[in-house]
Amino acid sequence: MKTALKIVASVIVCIFALIGVVMTIGFVAIRLHLTNVPGIVDNQHDYFKDQATSGQSGSYTDTEWIKSSEWQSLKIAIFKDQSDIERAAKAADISPRMIVAPLIVEQLRLFTDNRDLFKSVFEPLKILGVQSQYSWGVMGIKQETARQIEVGVRSSTSTYYLGPKYEHLLDSTSTNPDTTRFNRLTDDKNRYYSYLYAALYEKEILGQWQKAGIDISNRPDVLFTLFNIGFSHSIPHTDPQVGGAEIKIGSVTYSFGGLAADFYYSSELSEF
Repeated sequence: MKTALKIVASVIVCIFALIGVVMTIGFVAIRLHLTNVPGIVDNQHDYFKDQATSGQSGSYTDTEWIKSSEWQSLKIAIFKDQSDIERAAKAADISPRMIVAPLIVEQLRLFTDNRDLFKSVFEPLKILGVQSQYSWGVMGIKQETARQIEVGVRSSTSTYYLGPKYEHLLDSTSTNPDTTRFNRLTDDKNRYYSYLYAALYEKEILGQWQKAGIDISNRPDVLFTLFNIGFSHSIPHTDPQVGGAEIKIGSVTYSFGGLAADFYYSSELSEF
């Protein structure tokens, strides 16, 4: 009996040790940016720049994503979250479409990278995918990014500070902010905070560039690219490029910023 208990105890210790090793590897990978995917500079850069100048709408010619089964399922799923998206957009004083654009890219990337899961779960149920590992929630926001968003909201000395109006949007009475952050961003029943973090993220980047004397409020392609590549790459200058992570849909390879902007300028989901 004692021998059996010792074996069970040893197995339990080994399991917890293995979990610790996996979590440590994951933490190190994130800190060293090993989980970041390769990026590209989008060849649609001039097209989107012209769109911003002319103020016209209309999708780019490579609209493979609109024809995809992933998009047909995704646009139904997004409507289920319309109230949360609009509520977050109102709180951050930003257009709901600015939230939806990066949302669709995160979801299309998740769907195309996990075809079996898409076919068995996401497509029949018409639901969004919630990430909970290296990136969190439906918007794929990393923990490090979420923390920096919070600093930009609360700290008046931050480059990304938005002003007193927004200071308390992410307040919590919890004594464990890490747990609260994780729960908020990975909640699959109430995604308000996923959208709010995303909206504030974009708002802080827009504010950073505005303070540097460069207005990119009419360049959603650039904003979506920065949303993807992160705060550390948000360096205001006069000729920002469109790009980011690669997403392949059908026979077409898109960049994160390019695909998000293509949606933004399209007539798809015109309700947002």
